[in-house]
Amino acid sequence: MDLIYILEDSAGSETLHLKGELYKYLVKVRRHKIGDEICFRTRDNLLNLHTYKLQTIDSRDAVALLVSSIEKDVKSEKSLHVGWCVVDSKSIEKVLPSLCEIGVERISFINCDRSQNSFKLDFERFKRILEASMQQSGRNSYIEFDTYKNIKEFIIKFPETKVFDFCDKTLSNSADFKTVLVGCEGGFSRTEKELLSSLEVFRLDTPMVLRSESAVLAVCSKMLL
Repeated sequence: MDLIYILEDSAGSETLHLKGELYKYLVKVRRHKIGDEICFRTRDNLLNLHTYKLQTIDSRDAVALLVSSIEKDVKSEKSLHVGWCVVDSKSIEKVLPSLCEIGVERISFINCDRSQNSFKLDFERFKRILEASMQQSGRNSYIEFDTYKNIKEFIIKFPETKVFDFCDKTLSNSADFKTVLVGCEGGFSRTEKELLSSLEVFRLDTPMVLRSESAVLAVCSKMLL
């Protein structure tokens, strides 16, 4: 079964009329032909996967008939929650599609001592980026987003957090944890390091200094894939 789908809020009815940008994308870009089957989901019920067969294609619109509607959940077998000290939104947007595709469940953005106050997070834009990634990968759930005022607040809520930072211990292939904290550019401040001293700290097995977004992607890939 092809799990790649299109988000279309009118999907689920017996007949689906494809017009405008949706028609252009499916017929002009993806070159679908009569008889092709195409999968759709709706934003208000992402669990249901609707399969349609193209019946007619005209110069400006097309008609597809419903073949089946089933519940199909596509997600990672593992769960990972990332506490990410706030960095430039552009850096987040670069890796957000990949984090979605590998199965990150939740990202908590934390204002750390070295986070710049000028960075503003646009969650609506993040959602649009996620939707494009979800449709390409087959995933049918959004990454959850939330924010925390500081690291202390986050650690109180998630005391089992593991910390990515400079240290001697490398992340093993057998490591298994649910929540990880990654700092912003420049790492954690001395005060934050003292606050995190009771938690397990690890690094990746590389001599390179990683940017914050590179570290997040690398750690998540190692844990989920």
